[in-house]
Amino acid sequence: MKIRKLVTIVEETIREMDREVSPPTRKAAAIAVIDNPFAGRYVEDLTELMDVGAELGELLGKKCLEALSIGPERAESYAKGCITGINGELEHAAAIMHPKLGKPFRDVLGGGLALIPSIKKRGSAGCTLDIPLNHKDAAFVRSHFDGMTVSVEDAPGPDELLVALVVTDSGRPLPRIGGLTKEQAKRQDGLR
Repeated sequence: MKIRKLVTIVEETIREMDREVSPPTRKAAAIAVIDNPFAGRYVEDLTELMDVGAELGELLGKKCLEALSIGPERAESYAKGCITGINGELEHAAAIMHPKLGKPFRDVLGGGLALIPSIKKRGSAGCTLDIPLNHKDAAFVRSHFDGMTVSVEDAPGPDELLVALVVTDSGRPLPRIGGLTKEQAKRQDGLR
């Protein structure tokens, strides 16, 4: 894996609709901009990118926790996303995110029963990626249905991949639409 750039973003919401959010809600995105070894050509075996996904699951997961200054027990939501540069294909993003990234990411966070929400797209430098979030152990916890928009001004280049992981220490600011709460979640099946 050849990393050109690492970026960490922390979003902290202190006020929402002129109301104090206490404690503030916080999200962290850790982003790696890497060379795409398969840019511009079709390759049948994408194992190399799958292995990179495993490395990034650990590296970026740790960076998210560090950015939030929390231990794994305080991580509440998670997500992943990838933008392939215009010379890449969507399957390159899928190879990074799906077969091997999840386990090391979950290990860093001390577990995670729910499916890790994900998004992938092809784009040019500076394009945005809207990464969907849900609770890491109970996907139906409505207060944690959320998202984070990320971008890097000069990435991805045409032959690069931008890989982002997101972790939160909370749900949305001022949640009040009802449904399953994090306190009610059974944390058995990844759903409820």
